Amino acid sequence: MGQDERGRNESPDERADRQWQELIQEIRVAQTGVQILFGFLLTVVFTPHFQGLPQTDKTIYIVTVVLGSLATGALIGPVAFHRIVSGRRIKPAAVVWAARLTFTGLVLLLATLTSALFLVLRVTTHNGLAPWLVAGVLAWYLLCWFVLPLWARARHTSATSEESPRGGPGGSGGR
Repeated sequence: MGQDERGRNESPDERADRQWQELIQEIRVAQTGVQILFGFLLTVVFTPHFQGLPQTDKTIYIVTVVLGSLATGALIGPVAFHRIVSGRRIKPAAVVWAARLTFTGLVLLLATLTSALFLVLRVTTHNGLAPWLVAGVLAWYLLCWFVLPLWARARHTSATSEESPRGGPGGSGGR
């Protein structure tokens, strides 16, 4: 076992196992939300009000359902991936692929939430305020989901590289 630049005493296999467990916990949160949202989206088309919607709103609905389906697939993908490659001694690679699928799923979930909010606000407000409200919520999602973590990552990486005796990036071993 070697100590990596973050001070962990773990083998590559132990690191992959830990990263896999962390990733699965993250996916559980996102999967639950996307599955509930997708389930509700699927029922909308069967309501009497849906038939009276203008074609533009029906198109937004179709885009939203497709995005929700894609997000669901991407967020469930790591589980299927793991099941298919389990026992093949490729967990480090499986972690990388699962992390990519998860990130893709989060981006698709962001698009699904934005599209669903846009549809709901168009139907309920019938005015020009909807795009502005959606833009504000989208900015909030982007801030919480991407900007803040990337800022923290960059800040931590620069602080660690300044402290590192080798001068290299300190946090480069993560996902």
